[in-house]
Amino acid sequence: MKRVGAKNAPYYRIVVSDSRSPRDGKFIEEIGTYQPLKKGDNFQLNTERAAYWVKNGAQPSDTVASMLKKAAKTAAKV
Repeated sequence: MKRVGAKNAPYYRIVVSDSRSPRDGKFIEEIGTYQPLKKGDNFQLNTERAAYWVKNGAQPSDTVASMLKKAAKTAAKV
């Protein structure tokens, strides 16, 4: 996740990046957003692209992995 936003108002972009890149540095693709202070539906995620990258060897962080799990549950209900 790449942090953007203001002081005391965090906003993250969920990105695919090389492990050697810095947190807020170069990335390959942006696949979603996350607003931790927002209640309820606080993230957007392109699940198709996320699944593609995981299938090709990307390792999601713990937070992103939980978002993927939550998005899969939501998609199963619809």
